[in-house]
Amino acid sequence: MLVKDVMVRDVAQVTIPGSRDDVLKTLQEKMVSGVPVVKKGEVVGMITRTDLLKNREEDQTALLMSREPIVISPDCSIVDASRLLVRHGIRRLPVVEDKKLVGIITIADIVRVVAGLNIKESIEQYLEKETAVLWSEMPLPVAGAIMEFAAVEACPVVDTNLKLVGIISDRDLIKATVIEDSVEKSDMSSNDGEDTWMWDRVMQTINRYYTVSRIQLRNILVREAMVEPIVAFTNTEISECAARMHKMRIDQMPVVTSGQKLMGMLKDRDILLALIDSCE
Repeated sequence: MLVKDVMVRDVAQVTIPGSRDDVLKTLQEKMVSGVPVVKKGEVVGMITRTDLLKNREEDQTALLMSREPIVISPDCSIVDASRLLVRHGIRRLPVVEDKKLVGIITIADIVRVVAGLNIKESIEQYLEKETAVLWSEMPLPVAGAIMEFAAVEACPVVDTNLKLVGIISDRDLIKATVIEDSVEKSDMSSNDGEDTWMWDRVMQTINRYYTVSRIQLRNILVREAMVEPIVAFTNTEISECAARMHKMRIDQMPVVTSGQKLMGMLKDRDILLALIDSCE
């Protein structure tokens, strides 16, 4: 199966010049986690929810985006696309023909294909046992910082008894953000070659004020922002997990015991690894 058979042709995108608010609006309206940045029809970068959360004081799209994006041809196979996505640790590939954006293929698009391939191998060997975990009573800003430091896009949430009670992703963080405007002061008390009398009598009394917008997470508890987890077990089949991910529009599944004790996480990237292994 080729990329052009799977890719989305009506691509959500942003352009430069542009602002953070433009990006945030596009992500929320199109319900996507990242979009290509286009200039005169050519892809010049990618921008994601993670970029917004990491650079909360930056406003310009050109300074928020990741440059030199990895792209793919529509005539490549979805296994080639899977290898690129896994190798570079990214979630989407702009599809380019003659330097022009013609589509986009994401991990979710490939997971949808795997759901129909009837791969019966269990997920056990692809399970990621090392994962960051959040406590349900933790303040959301602290949880957001932990996810940023751990470089993860989603975390399972446990209660005081260490039972799985939810999951929270960068999508949930974006839903729980507010944009706060603050006035900052820049001291201009240096003469910079101006007439000494003029500077001393006038310029030293002037402070330039300017407004800075920051994305802030609401001061609520993790349990107020988390969502109910869709879980798997170690003996669940690859294609079955892929089907659940596709149906529920999720990219990670906590793997638990029968008593809801957390064993690890299965990520959609792991589904791609299973596809690559199956083809090889």
